[in-house]
Amino acid sequence: MLGLTVLVLVVEVVAALLTGSLALLADAGHMLSDTFGLAMALVAVTVAQRAGSPRRTFGNHRSEILAAGANGLVLLALCAVVVVSAVRRLGDAPHVDSPWMLAAGLLGLAANVAGLLLLRKGSQESLNVKGAYLEVLGDAVGSVAVIVAAVVIMVTGWDAADPIASLAIAALILPRAVGLLREVADVLLESTPRDFDLDDLRAHMREARGVLDVHDLHVWTITSGMPVMSAHVVVADEILEHDAGHGVLDELRGCLSDHFDVEHSTFQLESADHAATEQHTHR
Repeated sequence: MLGLTVLVLVVEVVAALLTGSLALLADAGHMLSDTFGLAMALVAVTVAQRAGSPRRTFGNHRSEILAAGANGLVLLALCAVVVVSAVRRLGDAPHVDSPWMLAAGLLGLAANVAGLLLLRKGSQESLNVKGAYLEVLGDAVGSVAVIVAAVVIMVTGWDAADPIASLAIAALILPRAVGLLREVADVLLESTPRDFDLDDLRAHMREARGVLDVHDLHVWTITSGMPVMSAHVVVADEILEHDAGHGVLDELRGCLSDHFDVEHSTFQLESADHAATEQHTHR
């Protein structure tokens, strides 16, 4: 998939330079972002597989998030360049070699359709693959915009269709860039994942045998698909007196793994008397 994206990227850049099409250049920039994202994701996956160390106890999983942040910034910069260039061209649009523009657009669309077919099955099983599938789908829409602009120019001679198509492609890029940066910010700020309901999680934990209350409950994300959790769990005195805490821990870990897909969790078991002496900074 990466090789196919790079091939189409090179073709579109060359075609954009030869035809003078800003829409082709914008679409190529869109694909450049995909290429950058795929390459960075591969590097991040390789780095993330390295074992943790005393200095980086969670390993290098955050490298994926840093790569995503860099990709989002590149997308924003690309969007700004395309919009400024397109607005300048609207008043006096240069002539575009529409037949070659159309050929490059069709090639890009064919490559994107091939990518969609390759990723369709995996997108139903993996969130990462689904993200790649949606990115290729966005590229396909960009290629359609290039094709439509080329046809309009061929039929009517209206060269302004090229910068208008560029603005349409920028409109596709902007929400993706903003959404990507928002997700990166959520991870770096250790926000609760959007699909987590802390009240529901707390209610499940309170149903465990011997659990009286749960406080200082935190859920955050190390990297995509890797949520972690910590909590102070108030248990009945007899649990601590009879050294039965391991049973409570097993039940809590099973609850989180089965119902919330959290594999890494940390619990502090404590008595009601101890909990009353704590300064709770989080509910």
